Amino acid sequence: METIMNLAAQLGKAIKEQNIYKKFSEAKKAFDANEKLNDKIVEYGVQQTAYQEAAVSPERDDAVLEQIQGRLNALYEEIFADPDFVALNAAQEEVNNLMNMVNETITFNITGEQSCTHDCSTCGGCH
Repeated sequence: METIMNLAAQLGKAIKEQNIYKKFSEAKKAFDANEKLNDKIVEYGVQQTAYQEAAVSPERDDAVLEQIQGRLNALYEEIFADPDFVALNAAQEEVNNLMNMVNETITFNITGEQSCTHDCSTCGGCH
């Protein structure tokens, strides 16, 4: 078991040195430093809670719900348009793809079977 854990540690260090991971790390730092974006994300959570509470309130007010929903929509658009948010999502997707390829390689070497990714460039075609 110790050998496996040592190999896993070496693999983790090798992944950390890849440009994909470095790009993710830089995107995460920019995201974390973006106070305006993080304030919007916090407000979005607060607005969601307010909406849920207003929706189940015995004194439900559809005008208030509409106002909150409007603010939620505006925040959503602002958050998802923010360059730091977009960059982090793209970098996270690249890291996830790398990790999936690593897991597929490990699984293949254990089982001898490769799962279908529906991308025939990864295996040579479906059977």
